Amino acid sequence: MTDFLLAAAQFRQDPRIKEAKKLLLDALKDYQAPLTHIRPPQDTLNQSYEEMIAAFNEMRGGKLYFPYIGSGFGNGPLVELLDGSVKYDMISGIGSHYWGHSHPDVLSHAIDAALNDTVMQGHLQQNIEAFHFSQLLVHASGLDHCFLSSSGAMANENALKIAFQKKFPASRVLAFEKCFMGRSLALSQITDKPHFREGLPTTIAVDYIPFFREEEPEKSTKQAVHTLKHYLARYPKQHAVMCFELVQGEGGFYTGTTDFFRALMTVLKEHEIAIFIDEVQTFGRTPQLFAYQHFQLEEFVDIVSIGKLSQVCATLFRSTFKPKPGLLSQTFTSSTAALQVGRFIVNELLHKDFLGPNGKIAHMHRLFVEHFERIKNRYPDRIQGPYGIGAMIAFTPFDGDNQRVVKFIQDLFQAGVISFVAGGHPTRARFLIPIGAIQPSDIEKVMELVEDVLKKG
Repeated sequence: MTDFLLAAAQFRQDPRIKEAKKLLLDALKDYQAPLTHIRPPQDTLNQSYEEMIAAFNEMRGGKLYFPYIGSGFGNGPLVELLDGSVKYDMISGIGSHYWGHSHPDVLSHAIDAALNDTVMQGHLQQNIEAFHFSQLLVHASGLDHCFLSSSGAMANENALKIAFQKKFPASRVLAFEKCFMGRSLALSQITDKPHFREGLPTTIAVDYIPFFREEEPEKSTKQAVHTLKHYLARYPKQHAVMCFELVQGEGGFYTGTTDFFRALMTVLKEHEIAIFIDEVQTFGRTPQLFAYQHFQLEEFVDIVSIGKLSQVCATLFRSTFKPKPGLLSQTFTSSTAALQVGRFIVNELLHKDFLGPNGKIAHMHRLFVEHFERIKNRYPDRIQGPYGIGAMIAFTPFDGDNQRVVKFIQDLFQAGVISFVAGGHPTRARFLIPIGAIQPSDIEKVMELVEDVLKKG
């Protein structure tokens, strides 16, 4: 009996397709070859670029944080803008471009995805890419179920819905002070930034727990547990879920400890309150794939959300939290390209030398810390730590004075390095480094520019 071969398989194996793909990747290599260093804007492009930025600001109804419009081309950690400049991208689209810009492996998978029958995959019609990616995440997480979604906010919304339905009629939420959950109507209520919800109706009642303080580990742990117990006594059986950021991203890239989280989670388990880990930013950035694995919290976790570097976002959960039909749905999950590339990235993290104490994530972090320490020794009044964790790098310039740090970020952009702010008191600078593309030589060049801008500041 002859094996049946799908038309899709025949199409993708056609020699013309293979040759076309090879030509595309060869062309990419040729045009990336000279793109090896930063470059200032080109005079002939400046005026039209500034006009485009002004028009874009007007259309958006608000100013872009940076005068950034990309050309659609780059070389790993380097990205080309439409004004002809080339910069080191150390914020990676706030975490999405984990393999940098125009990476040949990413392009190869995106080309394969472009050959699919549809651009988007969704609730009623999902292709094999959605199946494979879900299977990979379930296996890697140790959880039972995976629901894919198109954004981190949607992944978090789904997590909350799962928890609320399971714990009905409990309706209160616990979260950490200075947390960031997202900007949807519900998530803006949990995010501990009042100006993010100015003018919005109250939708969820939230009680805040103080986060871990590295300088006072035992005291801050006791304070957090005491505050948690206080709220549980004040609102008995009214809390459905506690949201955990194991590394506070928007809050300043501050980390907790295993003992700190375990102390809180033990109390939550005693009161049958769902434990939801928001890993939209931390996923793939600690020395383990999931931050809850890094902090050894597997036994406590009920629900997890991921996003950013995974390209496609997801909510993972245990069978005990399996929702009723109709609670979760989306017209589309994401694009086939995002599914294909996201699966490639996660597989690379799992099967190449990225994870563990000696993996690339930990090694790149150590190199950044060494550079920061040298700069701190030379300019102790201009920079302070801590320096984050893994591929989440942070530092405090100029004692965290907001105006000076914002100016530093903008000056660093003009010098050729794209970063971003985090935290409020103090305001900090942060990198979300493109771990799949960055090399030690890139770190040396980036940190030279950081030091130059610090000196001038």
